[in-house]
Amino acid sequence: MQRLIDAFINSVRAFRRLAATETAFQQELMLLALALPAGWFISVSWRGYALLIGAVLLLIVVEVINTGLEAACDAISREFHIDIQLAKDCGSLAVLLSILIAAGVWVIAVIERIAGAPI
Repeated sequence: MQRLIDAFINSVRAFRRLAATETAFQQELMLLALALPAGWFISVSWRGYALLIGAVLLLIVVEVINTGLEAACDAISREFHIDIQLAKDCGSLAVLLSILIAAGVWVIAVIERIAGAPI
């Protein structure tokens, strides 16, 4: 049980630090705050709502992992190294792909709402 408590404390510490210092994380939290009510009106089912919010949460998870990867790379060396650049670029690509996934899910949900039926 203590391990779970320690993990929770570590997670809260990371959340606070990211929310205070990382612009991308702050923007994605704002997106989540907007998505919660918007998803309610756009979705045509509970599953659809869960998918909409889940897509935004996936984006946040990938951003957190990317930020951790960048912090680890910076801790190793701040000098240019081709492998460190690749690691950071891969993290950025993962964020971009998660943005495309989230955008696709939301576009499909809007089309479903406008069309009046699942596509």
